[in-house]
Amino acid sequence: MKRIVIKVGSNVLTRKDGTLDVTRMSALVDQIAQLRLEGLEVILVSSGAVASGRSEMKLSSHHLDTTSQRQLFSAVGQVKLINRYYELFRDHGMVVGQVLTMKENFSTRRHYLNQKNCMMVMLENGVIPIVNENDTISVTELMFTDNDELSGLIASMMDADALIILSNIDGIYNGSPSDPTSHVIREIGQRVDLSGYIQTAKSSFGRGGMLTKTSIARKVADEGIEVIIANGKHEDILLQLMHNPDTICTRFVPKSKPISGVKKWIAHSEGFAKGEITINDKALEALRGDNAVSILPVGIINVAGDFEKDDIIRIMDSKGNLIGVGKANCTSVQAMAAMGKHAGRAVVHYDYLYME
Repeated sequence: MKRIVIKVGSNVLTRKDGTLDVTRMSALVDQIAQLRLEGLEVILVSSGAVASGRSEMKLSSHHLDTTSQRQLFSAVGQVKLINRYYELFRDHGMVVGQVLTMKENFSTRRHYLNQKNCMMVMLENGVIPIVNENDTISVTELMFTDNDELSGLIASMMDADALIILSNIDGIYNGSPSDPTSHVIREIGQRVDLSGYIQTAKSSFGRGGMLTKTSIARKVADEGIEVIIANGKHEDILLQLMHNPDTICTRFVPKSKPISGVKKWIAHSEGFAKGEITINDKALEALRGDNAVSILPVGIINVAGDFEKDDIIRIMDSKGNLIGVGKANCTSVQAMAAMGKHAGRAVVHYDYLYME
């Protein structure tokens, strides 16, 4: 069975005044229900709790700071959001389950696998997981950039075949979306430079923008998962994407060779790094080659931070650029002692190394 992750943004689910667009939700649920009947497994990553709570409260909250507002609106809005989904899917005879998570739940392999096992049980029993960040207890420095980042993590963790990100524009444009001469880039392959195209504006109710979506899309595609960015406000967009190859959207072409489950976890773990190692140019050249290569002490020219064995660490080149992430095979003290020496075991083994 093909497994897809669908991410629905706040600007798709809310009206201009911030209230929940129940008509849009109903239309999306109808489409997801149809995809389930066609044999697809679906995981839904849904924004909208904060916007939903904001419209429900209808109060002046100038006395609350930004974090307190988000916690309050999320606590109220998540109940409203999941209840609406429950009722809409129930009309199709389908069961949903709520999964609220936080960024730190992905910081260790054990927590990561616990979440995966939970969602696998749901899918195996015909339950549609509806995932959202738990904004009631997340604090700014530990929050996801937005649900685009979360959806990328979920797609990677659940070994999805595709990730569909529904926004309020048709895809990645080769200019400003408001410019009539601009058009949607229909397909993006590996190593295509998009720096001149990406708009940095953020959405009205979400936290991210097209720059975040593109960054996540590239990483997920590099892991062997197709990523599609499309307009969630178009009629029957999900069904069109599945059945009509001419549907306007941007597709990120996945690498033909998927990476291992452990590498997928490491790929999204840079934010949890406890330290970093810097490698010389010769070691970098070896890592960029076609053969599987571990990071040995002889290629390391600097060790920073205080990390233990199995901690996540950043891999830097001699110019200070981030080139990868890995799981340390020793402590920072041991790495420092072995640095530059020909003898000794790998500081980061290839099986636990992800190169950007």
